[in-house]
Amino acid sequence: MFRAVLAKLNGRVWGVMISVCASASACQNGYSSVFGNSTSTDPGLNGTIVCNTASRVYTAGEMSCRVQNPTLQNLFPLSSVLNILRTYNSSQALAPNLTSYGPSGTLYAQFMYDGVEQFYCRASGCTQTSDQLSSKWSCPTLDCTCRPQTLLCDNSLANLSTVINGLPGPLSINCNGNSSCNFQQTLLTNLFGPSGLPLSSCTFGECVRQGVIDAASGSPGPATKPADGGAGLSGGVIAGIAVVGALLFAAIALYIVGWINQRRARLQGSPDGGAVLETRRPGTSPGGVGMQWQNLSFSVPSRSSFILGRDSLDPKFILNGVSGNVKPGSMLAVLGPSGAGKTTLVDILSKQNKRGAAFGTVSFFGTDSAYDGRTFEPADVQPRIAYVDQADVLPASQTVFEALLFVARLRLPESVTDSEKKSRAMEVMRQLGLDSVADSRIGDRSRRGLSGGEMRRVSIGIELIGRPDILILDEPTSGLDSASAYKVAALLRDLSRDTSHPMAVIASIHQPSSHLYQTFDSVLVLGLGGRQLYFGPGGSSPVDTLAEQGYVNCPTGYSIPDHLLDLASDVEHHSTSAIASKPEVAEVGKAESHGATELGTSPMSSIMFAGNDPWWKSGSYPTAFLTQFEVLCAREWKNLLRDKSLFLLHIAAASILGVFCGALYFQTKTTIAGFQSRVGCLFFLGSLLAFSSLSALFNLVEIGPLFKRERASKLYSPTAWLLSRILFDIVPLRVVPTIIVSTIVYWMAGLSPHVDQFFKYLLVLVLFSLAMTLFNFLLAAIFRNGGIAILLSAIWNLFLMTYAGFFVHLSSIPPVLRWLQYFSLLKYCLEALAVNEFNSGLTITDVLQGVPVSVSAVVIMQLLFGFKIDSYYRDVLVLFAFLAGFSGLLFLVIILWFRERR
Repeated sequence: MFRAVLAKLNGRVWGVMISVCASASACQNGYSSVFGNSTSTDPGLNGTIVCNTASRVYTAGEMSCRVQNPTLQNLFPLSSVLNILRTYNSSQALAPNLTSYGPSGTLYAQFMYDGVEQFYCRASGCTQTSDQLSSKWSCPTLDCTCRPQTLLCDNSLANLSTVINGLPGPLSINCNGNSSCNFQQTLLTNLFGPSGLPLSSCTFGECVRQGVIDAASGSPGPATKPADGGAGLSGGVIAGIAVVGALLFAAIALYIVGWINQRRARLQGSPDGGAVLETRRPGTSPGGVGMQWQNLSFSVPSRSSFILGRDSLDPKFILNGVSGNVKPGSMLAVLGPSGAGKTTLVDILSKQNKRGAAFGTVSFFGTDSAYDGRTFEPADVQPRIAYVDQADVLPASQTVFEALLFVARLRLPESVTDSEKKSRAMEVMRQLGLDSVADSRIGDRSRRGLSGGEMRRVSIGIELIGRPDILILDEPTSGLDSASAYKVAALLRDLSRDTSHPMAVIASIHQPSSHLYQTFDSVLVLGLGGRQLYFGPGGSSPVDTLAEQGYVNCPTGYSIPDHLLDLASDVEHHSTSAIASKPEVAEVGKAESHGATELGTSPMSSIMFAGNDPWWKSGSYPTAFLTQFEVLCAREWKNLLRDKSLFLLHIAAASILGVFCGALYFQTKTTIAGFQSRVGCLFFLGSLLAFSSLSALFNLVEIGPLFKRERASKLYSPTAWLLSRILFDIVPLRVVPTIIVSTIVYWMAGLSPHVDQFFKYLLVLVLFSLAMTLFNFLLAAIFRNGGIAILLSAIWNLFLMTYAGFFVHLSSIPPVLRWLQYFSLLKYCLEALAVNEFNSGLTITDVLQGVPVSVSAVVIMQLLFGFKIDSYYRDVLVLFAFLAGFSGLLFLVIILWFRERR
């Protein structure tokens, strides 16, 4: 590299060995010996020659440093020296044409071991960044050559020729002004840490005219900026800020669009909006709307062929040719033993999502207020049908008034003001006799609340909010004592006969008492196999009619409903051919009907009544999306405030585990054992977050029935519900505890002290926690069984731990199984955390069997775990991809699968 140029400075020859000037007289004597006594060739400048001993270079300067690194010294214990010639501006050098100087912006380096040159390097395109005390040389290219037959380049035990000859750029030399510098290059940085190869006892010397120094005084000359000052933001930070900004912008834009739609809906109103609060809607009969059905049958496959992948052609009939009707202002009871098809009938009439094939006709009719049998033609409106399920699925933490108001705010259209919705909720409470418990929480099995009868009335009240024309109930008296059951039945009878808004009420009753039986206006008795035994007026009429048809008459003093159930339980032994010709059924056939719907052989999940398409076809909800989101968020916020135990437990657990883990890895050393502890600490955090996310799974399983019931009632869209769950479950129960435990562990364990590293560490753990939470949500939504979902989640977590790279080196896994590592979220989490920690300048210093070792932690990380040094942002993007993928899958599952099925 340093050619044998006979350039005499201070009477010595340099080229193979560099001689650094120490005084101005040495420079002047050396210059005079070569060029004579002239000291200036430019009269316009101060031609006095001086020796610049600072690290900054003005024209061309030499430096010589000792190479000191414990690891290198153990391998090569003799003196190691690095000589460097830096040419900054050759045109202002003492002898511009001297061949020892390179072109401007070049660097020559020479490594000497025990006085023998081992290799030399050349770099070009260099720039200088400097101030009064420090300087930095940055060169984009580097070309090194190893000297043959030298210790480093031709030694059978340590032949470094291949490594040295292949050293690539960029290169930088940082000097801090106190005789120490750092020689930084990619390979050296990987071996010895971000500071590169440390240089000590550096001496600087540059023979330069004083005028050149004076001209550059107060300015770093062509240098770009002061050393280590004004550093810009890294690309990763800029990208992170851009992503956060884009998400905030998207959220604001979506909110604005939602607000506009909400505002438009409130101003325009709904064609049926104001009518909800009126006693009678325009276009409907003054006496209400009735329903009739003819020859209804329903079947399900009796068995399935797993091999052929299709249902057997041998169906099982749940209903078999059932006909009947219910008039407005009256109450129909559907009686029969278990398995007679009572629930199936009311499910079909209320348009529930049901698997199977249905046949028959359903239509609606109307009468005037005198119920004289005259029919009318409904004008442009469809009857509103409300359905009350057998089980009371209610929000346990809400009060009665809050539950009714929640439904009113979502079921009543946007054109109805909030004050009117509150009035409607209070009106329903008074109508149901719930005023005394208006402020009482509903409760559930684990928390005492309302009585069984009160909860049943709340369930009925929820459906009454929208003023239905037809109210259908599945066993509303089941689970209640005889007194409570009678109160509920009497309430339903009074609701049906409300002169301001008469309704047609249909209720399936499992085993009514004699007192309860007297509240029914008409009765439909079903036998086993779904065969119709009787339809007509209540009271003693069923007994008399069945006796005329040859059935056993009711013994004196025997309960009529018990007698009917006895007959229905044994109906297969009797003929039912006369049932279809009963006068009551024939009367329905004479009535003029409108809005009839033929039920074909399609699955019930795709059968809807005329004018009532599934929500994914109509796309309509009573309220705007923003209103749904606001009302759901308000309920979630109240639940969070009232039931603080789960939130406080998460916070307490995060704090305790953080202190425990921080104490376990307290102030970890920078030794080899400390390196292991640091990786173990990061692995422990990832595993902890993976298993703690299991609570999200149970939470979704627990609240799933309420969501499915409210979704079936079409109160809100699944998207609005999912967003509210993310906001009020993931943020307080996942993100906040993650930040708490991570922060405590980080500073107690003594991880990287740099603030930017800390926030990059938090970003990885938060992304990992969110991804695992959404994954558990997905399992709960798919399987809807807490036991199965928890088992699968635990197996998944074990898989993540196996392929995280902590227990086994990923490259040592057989190729047939190695590809599974790409599905391990914990691998990307641990790799990003390790790279962030060990690429922050951490150097492992230790003594192995009396031999000092000083090596970059990145080297050990790569050797032991196979993590890539430049993989942080890639891993973050992969975690984002998993997060987006789980979100999309969860959304699809919630939309298409997580619904009420019967």
